[in-house]
Amino acid sequence: MCGICGEIRTRGEPSISSLKAVTRAMQTRGPDSEGLFAQGPMAFGHRRLSIIDLAPAAQQPMIDSELGLGIVFNGCIYNFRELREELTQRGYRFFSQGDTEVILKSYHAWGADCVARFKGMFAFALWERDSGRVVLARDRLGIKPLYYVDGPTSFRFASDLPALLAGGGVDTSLDPVGLHQFFSFHAAVPPPRTILRGVKKLEPATLLTLEPDGSRTTRRYWHFAVGASRDDRVMTEQEWTEAVTDAMLTAVDRRRVADVPVGVLLSGGLDSSLIVALLAKLGHSDVKTFAIGFESVGGHSGDEFYYSDLVAKHFSTSHEQIRIDGGEALRHLPDAIQAMSEPTVSHDAVAFYLLSREVAKRVTVVQSGQGADEVFGGYSWYPSMLAANNASDKYREVYFDWRHSDIAKLLTPDLVTDDHSSDFVENFFDQTSASTPVDKALQIDAEIMMVDDPVKRVDNMTMAHGLEARVPFLDHELVELAARIPASLKLGDGGKYILKKAARALLPADVIDRPKGYFPVPALRHLRGDFLDYVRDTLTSSAARDRGLYRADFIDHMLDQPEAEMSPKGHSRLWQAALLEAWLQAHAI
Repeated sequence: MCGICGEIRTRGEPSISSLKAVTRAMQTRGPDSEGLFAQGPMAFGHRRLSIIDLAPAAQQPMIDSELGLGIVFNGCIYNFRELREELTQRGYRFFSQGDTEVILKSYHAWGADCVARFKGMFAFALWERDSGRVVLARDRLGIKPLYYVDGPTSFRFASDLPALLAGGGVDTSLDPVGLHQFFSFHAAVPPPRTILRGVKKLEPATLLTLEPDGSRTTRRYWHFAVGASRDDRVMTEQEWTEAVTDAMLTAVDRRRVADVPVGVLLSGGLDSSLIVALLAKLGHSDVKTFAIGFESVGGHSGDEFYYSDLVAKHFSTSHEQIRIDGGEALRHLPDAIQAMSEPTVSHDAVAFYLLSREVAKRVTVVQSGQGADEVFGGYSWYPSMLAANNASDKYREVYFDWRHSDIAKLLTPDLVTDDHSSDFVENFFDQTSASTPVDKALQIDAEIMMVDDPVKRVDNMTMAHGLEARVPFLDHELVELAARIPASLKLGDGGKYILKKAARALLPADVIDRPKGYFPVPALRHLRGDFLDYVRDTLTSSAARDRGLYRADFIDHMLDQPEAEMSPKGHSRLWQAALLEAWLQAHAI
């Protein structure tokens, strides 16, 4: 896990000082070392978090003089040892022991199609010394981020959006389309857009090839389709259960590869508890597990320690409760916002930030349960999609935080044009191969919403402390399997039926049948006291007034009634508006 960046020019030479500024801005993503490489019109930077092959030979940027290739790489290729053995048999010689060099050799052996052989999470830029060609790639589920600024004579990229801003010369005006989607999609802005006009992000499962003359090609190298195939319909419930168990075991086992200790973020919910159970089944003892809790607000519990303690005791893990009072959460809220590559509205971001801060003092790698709800149908709105007559209308009703008419009340008129979010959903549903409304919803959530909400959130908050998070539920082979499971086997029993059935052979029933939970931060979910004061100060600050993003009358309405404006999923719209303004201020936009 690292931070990568670079600049490729079609005229002139890259600014090394600008690239150094970009690299420095990613120090938390890679606190162990820094590297720069420049040659003619190309320059690349790297921040290293040492996980696999801790020796200096694995430093980046990595140059293979024999093959005439170079690379900067963020992520982990879990099957690198198998690929290395195959490449050795083909005659390749290795000078390091890690996965970075395996990517270089794989590219030389199989070309850009090598990405289809990788099982892992990755974003990398690889260049050919002799041709000047540069290839950028992002993993199938978008676990690893890759942002870029595309100018008339230069192309600059980085793992982090604020890092690109540190390099200067970026158009930071707000994109009305991205802004509309931010409010509609719970802060998820589908790629290639961000909320800034001048910054884009590479789509998941995508290769972007830059030629020396400035021409480029983009290719999607992986797809998955939600919906049962004709062959799958003959599978019994027990066969699906066994297939899910086997795929989960493989996914968890793959994510153990490291030359440093690996722990688990244990909320006590089904997903993280199942990861612990599978590690135990694989023979791991003394697994390190971590849970976080906050003080209660208005009768709303701030921790789930009962369940995490139950799991830790059942599997004899080395477990730590991390207790955070509301004052500490508020003190570190600006730090969490600063760590967001894009504004992330979910109130548990600060929980992940503070949990990661403490966990990083104990381990360098953790497994986490993100993605299970999207992949296995765990959210409460999926059953309502089963009988929907119009998939896009129903999805807009159950998913959107803000409808277009609400956004028109909030934003100043010059930022509100068409209903871009509804248009996006309708176009996606029209083009997807998923046939039923519920499968369309599962497809868009797993392919779009998941990437730019929970996946991005966990990457940002863990990497703010140099902690690598691995997500077995986003193993691409598991996602392909889950996509084929009939919706009825996903949505039963309150959601994730087939996953719960697989878990019953491994977990206590109290964990499986408990009410659905989350990383709770009650003071943010129910804005009161000091947190409400923070929101008020943010939205009435001189910076907010000068920006003129919001209509003052609607802001006053929400501040007078902070819990009156809630999304269909129970999230505070007032918090979402304040969070965006706070993020813009934090990054001097």
